[in-house]
Amino acid sequence: MKISYNWLKQFINTDWSAEKTGELLTDLGLEIEGIETFQSVKGGLEGIVVGEVLTCEKHPNADKLKVTTVDVGGESPLHIVCGAPNVAKGQKVPVATIGTTLYTPEGEAWKIKKGKIRGEESHGMICAEDELGLGSSHDGIMVLDDALKVGTPAADIFDVENDHVFEIGLTPNRADAMSHFGVARDLKAGLLQHETNLELITPSVSAFHTDNRMLKIDVDVQDKERAPRYCGVTISGLKVEESPTWLQNRLKAIGLSPINNIVDATNYVLHELGQPLHAFDARKISGNKVVVKTLKAGTKFITLDEVERELHEDDLMICDAEKPMCIAGVFGGIHSGVTEETTNIFLESAYFDPVSVRKTAKRHGLNTDASFRFERGIDPNITEYALKRCALLIQELAGGEITSDVIDMYPNKIEDFQVRLSFENAKKLIGEEIPRETIKGILTSLDIKVNNVTETGLGLTVPAYRNDVQREADVIEEVLRVYGYNNINTTEKLNASISYSTKIEDHNIQNVVGNQLAAQGFNEILSNSLTTPDYIELTESLKAEHNVTMLNPLSNDLAILRQSMLYSGLEAISHNINRKQQDLKLFEFGKTYHNYEKREEYKHLSLLVTGNRASESWYDATKKGDFFYFKGILIALLERLGINNAKASPIKNDQFSEGLSLGFGKIRLVEFGLVKKSILKAFDIDQEVLYADINWDNVIKVISGKPVKVDEISKYPEVRRDFALLLDDNTSFEEIYTIAKQTEKQLLKDVNLFDVYQGKNLPKGKKSYAVSFIIQDESKTLTDKQIDKIMSKLQNNFESKLGAELR
Repeated sequence: MKISYNWLKQFINTDWSAEKTGELLTDLGLEIEGIETFQSVKGGLEGIVVGEVLTCEKHPNADKLKVTTVDVGGESPLHIVCGAPNVAKGQKVPVATIGTTLYTPEGEAWKIKKGKIRGEESHGMICAEDELGLGSSHDGIMVLDDALKVGTPAADIFDVENDHVFEIGLTPNRADAMSHFGVARDLKAGLLQHETNLELITPSVSAFHTDNRMLKIDVDVQDKERAPRYCGVTISGLKVEESPTWLQNRLKAIGLSPINNIVDATNYVLHELGQPLHAFDARKISGNKVVVKTLKAGTKFITLDEVERELHEDDLMICDAEKPMCIAGVFGGIHSGVTEETTNIFLESAYFDPVSVRKTAKRHGLNTDASFRFERGIDPNITEYALKRCALLIQELAGGEITSDVIDMYPNKIEDFQVRLSFENAKKLIGEEIPRETIKGILTSLDIKVNNVTETGLGLTVPAYRNDVQREADVIEEVLRVYGYNNINTTEKLNASISYSTKIEDHNIQNVVGNQLAAQGFNEILSNSLTTPDYIELTESLKAEHNVTMLNPLSNDLAILRQSMLYSGLEAISHNINRKQQDLKLFEFGKTYHNYEKREEYKHLSLLVTGNRASESWYDATKKGDFFYFKGILIALLERLGINNAKASPIKNDQFSEGLSLGFGKIRLVEFGLVKKSILKAFDIDQEVLYADINWDNVIKVISGKPVKVDEISKYPEVRRDFALLLDDNTSFEEIYTIAKQTEKQLLKDVNLFDVYQGKNLPKGKKSYAVSFIIQDESKTLTDKQIDKIMSKLQNNFESKLGAELR
């Protein structure tokens, strides 16, 4: 939200600098994200002075150019070549001197330099109004008042406004600060804590009166729940034209484009007081009647942006006797707005139900200045005041008369909030005791009325516009933010308790896994659980009927909750590859969502690997992250969690071209494999991607029932022996591993495959496995006889069960 400092100072006349004021507003909870400078004329007309044309003669080498001498108050006149048809001797003109920076209408800067034009020297430039940013005309140079003194800076003549604009990161609860008046109200309370007591200046509406009653518009509010308060008045005999410079500058400073004096007046009061208003062309209101109601679902309505929208049955509409004119609190209609031909208007000021406006704006994908305020909750008691303020401003800008009494439909007054504040609770929450008189002073400065004072606390009435202050804790927060968080002393003592729990904590296990993966070069990602339903078409195992869909999706790309972690991971890979990052190792903790007989969600850990294992290096050849490398990472991960000997088995999964699962007993923990090329193609990925889906719920279930076993490191040496086995090519290493472990359960510590060979010098249908065996006795040193006996038993079993031969 943008706030103009010049505008703010119309409500509270402070002489603090913009930077110092910004610091105070941040301390008050209105965080200043930046301060920008604003100039109504870009460059501020710096370097532009009043000059007098002393001579004006035809250029000797160009028919359309003239050579002039111009007095700008210096030691000698300037020699300037000018192409304007209206330049003449004796004129007072604006002159851009050497070194002055001018700006094109598009905002591009260019500097005035000494130069030659068709052989004649030129030491400046006589300017047209568009070259100065004072208008759009380029028919000729600007001719100034003869009474002006030569050498006078142009900035002193023209109404150039210099301003500072605060960018406030407004939190959703602070609906009361969505205007210059609201910010000024907070600023006044903050200044009071700095012993600066300034008056809060509010625009007077005492001049408002009804001139006649010649144009009456009847109002019928049929939905009083969605429109608790509705005000209106008619103004006749208006002249729609361009707004004055001061008003345009105010709107431009906060990023708004001026339209005309009527619309600009409503926008001005919106940002001044926080009350949205809307002006209807009275001639376009059929039957001279305004009806506030909902319409039948499917009703067509064209909004100001010329988009035809289909209304929902809960959309509150402002209608006339025949047709809808405006989506209440959100957006106007194309056929009822103010145009250049408008002479009479019906001016609306209302309080609409925040929830209703929020849902309507969401349904239609509209986010306007009006809906931004209505859906957060505006002040219901400022409605009539803002109407009169805007009506008087319109009369000032466009003339006209008030031609009806003010209509104010407010059947059920929205009451203020009654809150009890305990001094003891305030001390407990704040952390130290604030003097009671200071608390009372702060609350009074915030328009919170102190009804009664007791030894233990205060009875308070909180105004209705502070819909975020309805509890005692809210009041204490108000006291603290104005008193100043920085003014609360911090203790140097830190109290902590150490607790011991045998319960498996999910977040602790996540930290263990995350640290291990990060140590192996993985990066953690966090993707959106919302995704597009188009991904369901990529596989048959995911069904559209199992989607959990959004009622009001922002777009089709965020229309459902994901059923698989794969696709959000592939989006991340595609994004990185498109930015020349092709070697990726990613992991993500997240959930999937499914609409079965009831809605269900499951937690997962997903891993993705693509490209090389590590970056290119002169001392190490690059190795691709292949299937077996990926399997090793997953097994090591499970072993780190105490899940040893996870059993691998082939799976059929239409996400993978090749895939395996890892399980513990009958519980499936991991599914992993190479992602199908047809899926990768949908993400424009043309390199292999390995993906693992770890069922985190099952992992937690398994490790929570397993005791942690810790072995003492043996002081006796281990022994390694190797076999080169000639085997059938359909024999897997897992068979060798299983036979070896069954053969020697006590002393055989590890079995490792370190070489595989197929091809020349081997019989057809055979392959060679080089396998190492680690043998160790933890109670004594092994003898050669014991080792030879174990290796002999292993050889016999491999020969008898696998038909193996020693090479």
